[in-house]
Amino acid sequence: MSGNNSVVELSWKPNVALFPSTGKGNSTKTEPSALYRSNSQLVDGLFLPPNDPRKLNKLMKKQVKDTAGKKWFDMPAPTLTPELKKDLQLLKLRSAIDPKRHYKKGDSKSKRLPKYFQVGTVIETASEFFSGRLTKKERKATLADELLSNSTLREYRKRKVREIEEVNRPAGVDKWKNKSRKHGKAGKKSRLQK
Repeated sequence: MSGNNSVVELSWKPNVALFPSTGKGNSTKTEPSALYRSNSQLVDGLFLPPNDPRKLNKLMKKQVKDTAGKKWFDMPAPTLTPELKKDLQLLKLRSAIDPKRHYKKGDSKSKRLPKYFQVGTVIETASEFFSGRLTKKERKATLADELLSNSTLREYRKRKVREIEEVNRPAGVDKWKNKSRKHGKAGKKSRLQK
């Protein structure tokens, strides 16, 4: 072993020009897009940021995360799943859910859902153990499931649907007029022949 003293030396130097040419006539090749570079455009397999400040700013804007801003503690925009979308729509329509509660108008008339929001879990205090706490059976995965399983809300919804149907249901002779409209002239001819 002492006879084999061969030393292997590894060295690597990037093929990068330290000072880019600033002359207009000197540059022969055009600068490719800063957002995408193929393997042939990489320098020794490494991506170098562009020298052009406009392209550099464009690249930096692409990498910035979508947040609500510093005043909102950089709250990120969550991905909207179907469950979250339903919950947000229910919160917008919360004034129609309970007749005894009244809420500020806010932006309930706009159809857009908020872009930045957070979802949390309410933790009750020990003093609310028997009064304000939901049991494990009453807890559901989403707000929509909780509202659908609530018995008092279910009775209120059924009552309201019945009231709306009674108002819209034609009474007396009107209901026969609706049938004749559906059948058209054939219904009228059959009545005249009798």
